[in-house]
Amino acid sequence: MVRHLQSLQDFSKEELNSFIDRAIVLKKERLAGVSHQQLAGKTVGMIFEKPSTRTRVSFESAMYGLGGQVIFLSGRDTQLARSEPLKDMARVMSRYVDGMVVRTFGQEVVTELAEYSSVPVINALTDLHHPCQILSDIMTVVEQKGNIEDLKIAWVGDGNNMANSWIQAAGRIGFELILACPEGYDPDPEIMAAAQKETAKPISVTRSPEEAVATADVINTDVWASMGQEDEQDERLAIFQSFQINAQLMAKAPADAIVLHCLPAHREEEITEEVLESDRCVAFDQAENKMHMHKAILEQLIVGK
Repeated sequence: MVRHLQSLQDFSKEELNSFIDRAIVLKKERLAGVSHQQLAGKTVGMIFEKPSTRTRVSFESAMYGLGGQVIFLSGRDTQLARSEPLKDMARVMSRYVDGMVVRTFGQEVVTELAEYSSVPVINALTDLHHPCQILSDIMTVVEQKGNIEDLKIAWVGDGNNMANSWIQAAGRIGFELILACPEGYDPDPEIMAAAQKETAKPISVTRSPEEAVATADVINTDVWASMGQEDEQDERLAIFQSFQINAQLMAKAPADAIVLHCLPAHREEEITEEVLESDRCVAFDQAENKMHMHKAILEQLIVGK
Protein backbone atom coordinates (compact mmCIF):
# COMPACT_ATOMS: atom_id res chain seq x y z
CA MET A 1 0.00 0.00 0.00
CA VAL A 2 1.36 3.42 -1.00
CA ARG A 3 1.70 5.87 1.89
CA HIS A 4 1.63 9.61 1.32
CA LEU A 5 2.70 12.40 3.66
CA GLN A 6 0.08 15.10 3.15
CA SER A 7 -0.03 16.18 6.80
CA LEU A 8 1.10 14.79 10.14
CA GLN A 9 -2.39 13.35 10.64
CA ASP A 10 -1.54 10.70 8.04
CA PHE A 11 0.63 8.86 10.58
CA SER A 12 0.22 7.46 14.07
CA LYS A 13 2.17 8.65 17.09
CA GLU A 14 4.38 5.58 16.82
CA GLU A 15 5.07 6.22 13.13
CA LEU A 16 5.92 9.89 13.70
CA ASN A 17 8.30 8.91 16.49
CA SER A 18 9.86 6.31 14.20
CA PHE A 19 10.68 9.03 11.64
CA ILE A 20 12.38 11.02 14.38
CA ASP A 21 14.30 8.05 15.80
CA ARG A 22 15.41 6.96 12.35
CA ALA A 23 16.57 10.45 11.37
CA ILE A 24 18.73 10.62 14.50
CA VAL A 25 20.30 7.25 13.61
CA LEU A 26 20.92 8.30 10.01
CA LYS A 27 22.56 11.52 11.22
CA LYS A 28 24.88 9.61 13.56
CA GLU A 29 25.77 7.13 10.83
CA ARG A 30 26.58 9.91 8.37
CA LEU A 31 28.85 11.58 10.93
CA ALA A 32 30.53 8.20 11.43
CA GLY A 33 31.21 7.93 7.69
CA VAL A 34 28.62 5.25 6.93
CA SER A 35 27.62 5.16 3.25
CA HIS A 36 23.88 4.89 2.68
CA GLN A 37 22.56 3.25 -0.49
CA GLN A 38 19.00 2.37 0.49
CA LEU A 39 17.54 4.30 -2.46
CA ALA A 40 20.10 3.29 -5.12
CA GLY A 41 18.29 3.00 -8.43
CA LYS A 42 15.36 5.12 -7.21
CA THR A 43 14.34 8.55 -8.51
CA VAL A 44 12.30 11.30 -6.89
CA GLY A 45 10.52 14.02 -8.84
CA MET A 46 10.56 17.37 -7.01
CA ILE A 47 7.74 19.67 -8.11
CA PHE A 48 8.19 23.15 -6.64
CA GLU A 49 5.68 25.88 -7.44
CA LYS A 50 7.10 27.88 -4.50
CA PRO A 51 10.83 28.68 -4.56
CA SER A 52 13.07 27.30 -1.83
CA THR A 53 16.68 27.08 -0.70
CA ARG A 54 16.74 24.84 2.39
CA THR A 55 13.85 22.56 1.44
CA ARG A 56 15.14 21.97 -2.07
CA VAL A 57 18.78 21.44 -1.14
CA SER A 58 17.99 19.30 1.91
CA PHE A 59 15.69 16.99 -0.08
CA GLU A 60 18.17 16.73 -2.93
CA SER A 61 21.06 16.08 -0.54
CA ALA A 62 18.95 13.51 1.30
CA MET A 63 18.11 11.63 -1.87
CA TYR A 64 21.68 11.69 -3.17
CA GLY A 65 22.89 10.70 0.30
CA LEU A 66 20.75 7.56 0.09
CA GLY A 67 22.13 6.67 -3.34
CA GLY A 68 19.13 7.91 -5.32
CA GLN A 69 18.54 10.46 -8.06
CA VAL A 70 16.50 13.66 -8.29
CA ILE A 71 14.59 15.38 -11.08
CA PHE A 72 13.74 18.98 -10.13
CA LEU A 73 10.83 20.76 -11.77
CA SER A 74 9.84 24.33 -11.00
CA GLY A 75 6.21 25.30 -11.50
CA ARG A 76 6.96 26.93 -14.84
CA ASP A 77 8.65 23.73 -16.05
CA THR A 78 5.54 21.56 -15.66
CA GLN A 79 2.11 21.36 -17.20
CA LEU A 80 0.79 22.86 -13.93
CA ALA A 81 1.59 26.20 -15.52
CA ARG A 82 -0.57 25.23 -18.51
CA SER A 83 -3.54 23.89 -16.50
CA GLU A 84 -3.00 20.18 -17.10
CA PRO A 85 -5.34 18.25 -14.78
CA LEU A 86 -3.47 17.20 -11.65
CA LYS A 87 -4.86 13.67 -11.90
CA ASP A 88 -3.23 13.30 -15.32
CA MET A 89 0.09 14.61 -14.08
CA ALA A 90 -0.02 12.26 -11.08
CA ARG A 91 -0.62 9.17 -13.19
CA VAL A 92 2.09 10.06 -15.70
CA MET A 93 4.70 11.03 -13.11
CA SER A 94 4.01 7.79 -11.23
CA ARG A 95 5.33 5.89 -14.25
CA TYR A 96 8.57 7.89 -14.32
CA VAL A 97 9.60 8.29 -10.68
CA ASP A 98 9.48 6.43 -7.37
CA GLY A 99 8.13 9.36 -5.37
CA MET A 100 7.08 13.00 -5.65
CA VAL A 101 8.07 15.86 -3.35
CA VAL A 102 5.66 18.76 -3.80
CA ARG A 103 6.00 22.37 -2.61
CA THR A 104 2.99 24.41 -3.61
CA PHE A 105 0.29 26.84 -2.48
CA GLY A 106 -3.00 25.01 -2.04
CA GLN A 107 -3.29 21.83 0.02
CA GLU A 108 -5.74 20.58 -2.60
CA VAL A 109 -2.85 20.19 -5.06
CA VAL A 110 -1.11 17.68 -2.79
CA THR A 111 -4.42 15.95 -2.02
CA GLU A 112 -5.32 15.40 -5.67
CA LEU A 113 -1.81 14.28 -6.64
CA ALA A 114 -1.89 11.75 -3.80
CA GLU A 115 -5.33 10.49 -4.80
CA TYR A 116 -4.19 9.57 -8.30
CA SER A 117 -0.52 8.73 -7.71
CA SER A 118 0.73 5.17 -7.41
CA VAL A 119 3.97 6.39 -5.78
CA PRO A 120 4.40 8.32 -2.50
CA VAL A 121 3.56 12.03 -2.55
CA ILE A 122 5.35 14.10 0.11
CA ASN A 123 4.13 17.53 1.14
CA ALA A 124 7.21 19.76 1.25
CA LEU A 125 5.02 22.80 2.07
CA THR A 126 1.56 24.14 1.37
CA ASP A 127 -0.20 27.19 2.72
CA LEU A 128 -1.98 24.91 5.23
CA HIS A 129 0.70 22.45 6.37
CA HIS A 130 4.50 22.05 6.64
CA PRO A 131 4.83 18.50 8.04
CA CYS A 132 8.43 17.69 7.09
CA GLN A 133 9.69 20.90 8.70
CA ILE A 134 7.93 20.20 11.98
CA LEU A 135 9.31 16.65 12.09
CA SER A 136 12.86 18.00 11.71
CA ASP A 137 12.09 20.67 14.33
CA ILE A 138 10.92 18.00 16.78
CA MET A 139 14.05 16.00 16.03
CA THR A 140 16.07 19.08 17.03
CA VAL A 141 14.07 19.47 20.24
CA VAL A 142 14.64 15.81 21.14
CA GLU A 143 18.39 16.18 20.57
CA GLN A 144 18.56 19.34 22.67
CA LYS A 145 16.03 18.68 25.43
CA GLY A 146 15.00 15.01 25.46
CA ASN A 147 11.50 13.52 25.30
CA ILE A 148 9.19 16.14 23.82
CA GLU A 149 6.20 14.73 25.71
CA ASP A 150 7.75 16.14 28.89
CA LEU A 151 8.20 19.64 27.44
CA LYS A 152 6.18 22.79 26.84
CA ILE A 153 6.49 24.32 23.38
CA ALA A 154 5.67 27.97 22.70
CA TRP A 155 4.85 29.38 19.28
CA VAL A 156 5.07 33.17 18.92
CA GLY A 157 3.79 34.86 15.77
CA ASP A 158 1.49 34.07 12.86
CA GLY A 159 -0.92 31.13 13.03
CA ASN A 160 0.40 29.90 9.69
CA ASN A 161 1.17 26.51 8.12
CA MET A 162 3.99 25.95 10.61
CA ALA A 163 1.67 26.64 13.52
CA ASN A 164 -0.95 24.28 12.06
CA SER A 165 1.55 21.44 11.78
CA TRP A 166 2.87 22.08 15.30
CA ILE A 167 -0.72 21.78 16.52
CA GLN A 168 -1.18 18.48 14.71
CA ALA A 169 2.08 17.20 16.17
CA ALA A 170 1.02 18.22 19.69
CA GLY A 171 -2.28 16.43 19.30
CA ARG A 172 -0.85 13.26 17.81
CA ILE A 173 2.37 12.90 19.85
CA GLY A 174 1.02 14.49 23.03
CA PHE A 175 2.92 17.52 24.35
CA GLU A 176 1.90 20.91 25.72
CA LEU A 177 1.71 23.70 23.16
CA ILE A 178 0.82 27.36 23.60
CA LEU A 179 0.55 29.73 20.64
CA ALA A 180 0.79 33.50 21.00
CA CYS A 181 -0.86 35.08 17.97
CA PRO A 182 -2.36 38.53 17.35
CA GLU A 183 -6.13 38.65 17.13
CA GLY A 184 -7.22 37.74 13.61
CA TYR A 185 -4.09 35.65 12.94
CA ASP A 186 -4.99 32.45 14.76
CA PRO A 187 -4.19 28.99 13.38
CA ASP A 188 -6.81 26.95 11.53
CA PRO A 189 -9.74 26.38 13.95
CA GLU A 190 -10.61 22.91 12.61
CA ILE A 191 -7.02 21.73 13.03
CA MET A 192 -6.96 23.18 16.54
CA ALA A 193 -10.26 21.54 17.56
CA ALA A 194 -9.22 18.13 16.22
CA ALA A 195 -5.87 18.23 18.03
CA GLN A 196 -7.44 19.32 21.32
CA LYS A 197 -9.80 16.33 21.17
CA GLU A 198 -6.90 13.96 20.55
CA THR A 199 -4.72 14.71 23.59
CA ALA A 200 -5.09 15.48 27.27
CA LYS A 201 -2.13 17.88 27.07
CA PRO A 202 -3.09 21.58 26.78
CA ILE A 203 -3.07 23.16 23.32
CA SER A 204 -4.05 26.80 23.65
CA VAL A 205 -3.89 30.28 22.10
CA THR A 206 -3.01 33.50 23.92
CA ARG A 207 -2.58 37.12 22.86
CA SER A 208 0.41 37.50 25.20
CA PRO A 209 3.91 36.44 24.07
CA GLU A 210 5.03 36.89 27.69
CA GLU A 211 2.48 34.34 28.86
CA ALA A 212 3.49 31.91 26.12
CA VAL A 213 7.21 31.92 26.96
CA ALA A 214 6.94 32.18 30.76
CA THR A 215 7.26 28.44 31.39
CA ALA A 216 8.31 27.23 27.93
CA ASP A 217 11.16 24.84 27.24
CA VAL A 218 11.18 25.73 23.53
CA ILE A 219 10.27 29.05 21.87
CA ASN A 220 9.48 28.90 18.18
CA THR A 221 8.79 31.58 15.56
CA ASP A 222 8.61 32.17 11.81
CA VAL A 223 8.40 35.12 9.43
CA TRP A 224 5.38 37.37 9.84
CA ALA A 225 4.50 37.44 6.13
CA SER A 226 4.87 34.17 4.25
CA MET A 227 5.27 33.67 0.50
CA GLY A 228 2.18 34.99 -1.25
CA GLN A 229 1.51 37.54 1.51
CA GLU A 230 4.00 40.17 0.38
CA ASP A 231 1.24 42.74 -0.14
CA GLU A 232 0.42 42.43 3.59
CA GLN A 233 4.00 43.05 4.73
CA ASP A 234 3.62 46.61 6.03
CA GLU A 235 0.31 45.88 7.76
CA ARG A 236 1.72 42.77 9.43
CA LEU A 237 4.85 44.60 10.59
CA ALA A 238 2.65 46.98 12.57
CA ILE A 239 0.37 44.27 13.99
CA PHE A 240 3.13 41.85 14.98
CA GLN A 241 5.62 44.29 16.53
CA SER A 242 4.97 43.12 20.09
CA PHE A 243 5.46 39.48 19.03
CA GLN A 244 9.18 39.83 18.26
CA ILE A 245 11.57 37.31 19.83
CA ASN A 246 14.06 39.65 21.47
CA ALA A 247 16.20 39.87 24.60
CA GLN A 248 13.38 41.44 26.60
CA LEU A 249 11.00 38.59 25.80
CA MET A 250 13.69 35.94 26.40
CA ALA A 251 14.28 37.44 29.84
CA LYS A 252 10.70 36.38 30.68
CA ALA A 253 11.43 32.76 29.70
CA PRO A 254 13.26 30.05 31.67
CA ALA A 255 17.03 30.44 31.43
CA ASP A 256 17.42 27.09 29.67
CA ALA A 257 14.70 27.66 27.02
CA ILE A 258 15.93 27.23 23.46
CA VAL A 259 14.80 29.14 20.36
CA LEU A 260 13.78 27.63 17.02
CA HIS A 261 13.38 29.38 13.68
CA CYS A 262 12.82 27.44 10.45
CA LEU A 263 14.63 30.12 8.36
CA PRO A 264 14.92 32.28 6.39
CA ALA A 265 14.82 34.82 9.20
CA HIS A 266 13.95 38.47 8.77
CA ARG A 267 16.38 39.83 11.35
CA GLU A 268 15.00 42.63 13.50
CA GLU A 269 11.46 41.69 12.50
CA GLU A 270 10.19 38.44 14.04
CA ILE A 271 13.56 37.79 15.73
CA THR A 272 16.48 40.04 16.59
CA GLU A 273 20.04 39.51 15.43
CA GLU A 274 21.04 39.22 19.09
CA VAL A 275 18.74 36.26 19.79
CA LEU A 276 19.28 34.53 16.45
CA GLU A 277 23.06 34.58 16.94
CA SER A 278 22.91 33.61 20.62
CA ASP A 279 23.77 30.24 22.12
CA ARG A 280 20.11 29.74 22.97
CA CYS A 281 19.10 29.64 19.29
CA VAL A 282 19.46 26.29 17.49
CA ALA A 283 18.15 27.40 14.09
CA PHE A 284 21.18 26.13 12.19
CA ASP A 285 21.09 22.70 13.83
CA GLN A 286 17.41 22.74 12.94
CA ALA A 287 18.25 23.53 9.30
CA GLU A 288 20.79 20.69 9.12
CA ASN A 289 18.27 18.27 10.57
CA LYS A 290 15.93 18.84 7.63
CA MET A 291 18.31 16.76 5.50
CA HIS A 292 18.45 13.89 7.98
CA MET A 293 14.69 13.92 8.49
CA HIS A 294 14.09 13.97 4.76
CA LYS A 295 16.30 10.90 4.47
CA ALA A 296 14.15 9.09 7.03
CA ILE A 297 10.93 10.10 5.27
CA LEU A 298 12.15 9.15 1.78
CA GLU A 299 13.54 5.84 3.00
CA GLN A 300 10.38 4.86 4.84
CA LEU A 301 7.90 5.89 2.13
CA ILE A 302 9.82 4.61 -0.89
CA VAL A 303 11.33 1.36 0.33
CA GLY A 304 9.60 0.87 3.69
CA LYS A 305 12.77 0.62 5.79
